[in-house]
Amino acid sequence: MLLGFLNINKPKGMTSHDVISRLRRVSKIRQIGHTGTLDPLAQGVLPVAVGKATRLIEFLLENKGYIATLEFGKISDTYDIEGNVEEYSNAKVSEEQIVCALEKFVGKIEQIPPAYSAVHYNGKRLYELAREGKIPEDIPKRTVFISKLNLLDFNPETNVARIEIDCSKGTYVRSIVNDLGQILGCGAIMTDLVRTKSGLFEIDKAVPLDMFVDISDVEKYLINPIEVLSYSCYTLTEFEYQKIKHGQSIETASFEDNEFVILEYDGDLSAIAQKDNNKLVMKKVFI
Repeated sequence: MLLGFLNINKPKGMTSHDVISRLRRVSKIRQIGHTGTLDPLAQGVLPVAVGKATRLIEFLLENKGYIATLEFGKISDTYDIEGNVEEYSNAKVSEEQIVCALEKFVGKIEQIPPAYSAVHYNGKRLYELAREGKIPEDIPKRTVFISKLNLLDFNPETNVARIEIDCSKGTYVRSIVNDLGQILGCGAIMTDLVRTKSGLFEIDKAVPLDMFVDISDVEKYLINPIEVLSYSCYTLTEFEYQKIKHGQSIETASFEDNEFVILEYDGDLSAIAQKDNNKLVMKKVFI
């Protein structure tokens, strides 16, 4: 049974579920799942867990990186080009104004998710309510963290800019674009989005979906979980390997209390353990 991750370069126009369906069809493997939804408008890094690696999703780093393209002077009910786009303002903005406004979003911020999003509200998805014309007025704010937000380029003739964002899980880039347009008083919509990284998965190593024709391609591009988990690694002896096969803990003075540790044997992931006093206690075993 295969166990590992795929770094998929999701094409624009497909849902994350479409990607999973394609991979299941060509590989004949049912136990496949993505680590976080990427909107159809967006393209780029989509980490996919194969086999029992689906049990490791909770241990992956959750930081994200994006490059977003936006156009000033317009607004949209979805905050992007796929919604009902309206002209908002003819006011021109300068590069200096954009840079100054972007600084307001760096660090810990609160943002309201778009009405057209998959966020749950009273048992329904927000986009379901929005399609029924029942957009709530009290959509709960969420706290997110923006570690980097830079202006890459700006064309004052077309009012189009590109921004680079490093952020925490759950950040809606569309909301940042919309809020930026409101701060500048001219409106803004997102016209393109590329996810450049998700945890330790990066776009320069992402594989286009059309490269996967059958299970041999999944095997070819499968990533050992040890390479994309950010924890310290402990190499097991044969005796210790036999112990964890039965869920037994391992004594060691290494590592900090409560620290998660990768246990490997012969280069393969054997378990995820957590330090408790002078023992490594098994949390997930993959033997």
